[in-house]
Amino acid sequence: MQLNFRRQGQGQAVIVIHGLFGSLDNLNGLSKALAVNYDVISVDLRNHGLSPRSAHLDYPTMAKDIIALIEQLALSKPILIGHSMGGKVAMMAAGLAPELIRAIIVADMAPVAYTQARHNAVFAGLQAVIKAEPQDRKSADEVLGQHVQMMGVRQFLLKSFIPNSPTKPWRFNVPALLEHYPNIMGWPGFESPYSGPVLFIKGGESDYLTPEYQAEVIRQFPKAKAKVIAGTGHWLHAEKPQLFNRLVEDFLAQVS
Repeated sequence: MQLNFRRQGQGQAVIVIHGLFGSLDNLNGLSKALAVNYDVISVDLRNHGLSPRSAHLDYPTMAKDIIALIEQLALSKPILIGHSMGGKVAMMAAGLAPELIRAIIVADMAPVAYTQARHNAVFAGLQAVIKAEPQDRKSADEVLGQHVQMMGVRQFLLKSFIPNSPTKPWRFNVPALLEHYPNIMGWPGFESPYSGPVLFIKGGESDYLTPEYQAEVIRQFPKAKAKVIAGTGHWLHAEKPQLFNRLVEDFLAQVS
């Protein structure tokens, strides 16, 4: 599958991977900052953004999409940066093709299966908007707000509200994401530990990357380092972008 991507800058190749319900625009602030010194490729994962729709959705499949992109663009050992679900895609790509990837940065995600369903209200809201067929963002927000209370989450989702697009009204494949949600929350792992450099960046108030997962992190990524951004949740890159970008840039300078 050929993913939609945006490329900017020159230098060491860096691939930036968004999370669930996202698109390549979500980490645009980071991509723009890195493009001053790096060749930055921001991607839409399958069933997201402008990338193709597919009935198949799991981490090995999504990781193989990234590996295919590396080969398509003839990139020389890029560094992968992924937030949330994109972090799992980055980890899986490194596990499946370690010889192709120089290093990875994982923003607020652990290499584990999460047992708690975290997006039931979001899926209910997305489906309600599909049924209501609103013609503008304000009307969509009113419908979405009946299910999703946090304004920040609604604003994030509404970035992908496109009522007149071919995939209307959402620029992600809601039925496929709902069907394969167990795969998204899961983690199949891979055969051998990834021995390259890895940086985990945790939101200080987030419960996605907690001390109970430390053993699994080290088992799968023995050279892993971790940084914590205090006073942030799962959306750490949006809550404290300057600090997040600096941690990324410092790590890239070490491994490039």
